[in-house]
Amino acid sequence: MTPRPTRRRFLTIAAAAAALPGAALSTTPAFRWRGTALGAEASLTLVGVDGARAERLARGIEAEILRLEDIFSLYRPGSALSRLNRDGGLEMPPPELVELLGLCGAIHDATGGAFDPTVQPLWTRHAGAAAEGRAATAIEIAQARALTGWEGIAFGADRIALRPGMALTLNGIAQGAIADRVAARLAAEGLTDVLVDMGEVVGLGHRPDGTPWQAGIADPEGAILARVGLGGRALATTAPGGTLIDPGRGLGHILDPRTGGAGARWRVVSVSARRAALADGLSTGLALMERAAIDHALARWPDAKLELIV
Repeated sequence: MTPRPTRRRFLTIAAAAAALPGAALSTTPAFRWRGTALGAEASLTLVGVDGARAERLARGIEAEILRLEDIFSLYRPGSALSRLNRDGGLEMPPPELVELLGLCGAIHDATGGAFDPTVQPLWTRHAGAAAEGRAATAIEIAQARALTGWEGIAFGADRIALRPGMALTLNGIAQGAIADRVAARLAAEGLTDVLVDMGEVVGLGHRPDGTPWQAGIADPEGAILARVGLGGRALATTAPGGTLIDPGRGLGHILDPRTGGAGARWRVVSVSARRAALADGLSTGLALMERAAIDHALARWPDAKLELIV
C-alpha cells in the first residue's frame, strides 16, 4: 500500500533572475514557494510580491492546502473522504467535496465510465496482492468490481451515501481541484501573474519578463516531450507507467473500472482547460480510451484541449 506522505515545506524569496529560467534581465520581484499537496511536490511562483506580504500569502496558502487535504486525502484518517469511505455516509459534507463529486459525475458520463472514483476497491485489491508478491486473481478482481460503480453513490448538500462496501478515491482529480482553489485565492488577493503547481499546473498572467508561463509535459522517465503556454489555463498530464501498483509485474496505477485491470492505452495523455480539476479528471479517463472516443468526450467541454497523446 502507498505509505502516508511526509510533509516538508520551505520558502524562498528571490529575484526573477534567480527564480525563473529566461527571466535574467527582469528586475521584477518574484516569490517562490515549495512544498507538498496530497503527497506530491508542489510549488508557487508569485510575481510582483516579496517580503512580508509574500510570506503572509504563503502562510495562507499552506493553511488552505492543509484544509483541502482534510477534505480530499485518502491517507488522513480524519479527512472527509476517509470518513465517508469508513462509514459509508457523510452528513453535511464539505461543499468542496460535493462540488467535486458533481464534476466527477460529469466526467464519468462523458468518458463512458473510464473515469470512475469508485475504483478504489480495485486499487486496494491489486495493491494487496502485490504486497503478497502475486497478481490479483480473477475471482478477487470480480469481487472488487462488484463494489464499484458510479451509480452506487448518492450525494447532495446534506449527505453523501455509498453503497455498502464501496470506497472512493479522488487521486485522479483532487490535485487539480486544489490547484484551482489556490489560484482563485491568490487572484482574490489581487495577484495577476501567478504559476501554481499542485501536481497539476495553473498559469495566470505572465512571468516577470512579460513572457507567457510555460509548462513542460514529461514522460514517465522525466524527459520533456513538449511545452505548453499557459495564459489563464491549466495543464494536467497522466502517465500510467509513472507510478506502479505492482512494479514486478508492471501494473500501472490507472486501472480500468470497466474491466478491473490495467487498461491504459496511452503512455502519456496531457489535457489543458480553464479548470485544473477538469483537465486532471479528463487526462485520467482519456488514458483508458480509444482515440475516437477521446474526441467525443472532449466535445463536451469546448475549452478543453488535448495537448499531447503518446
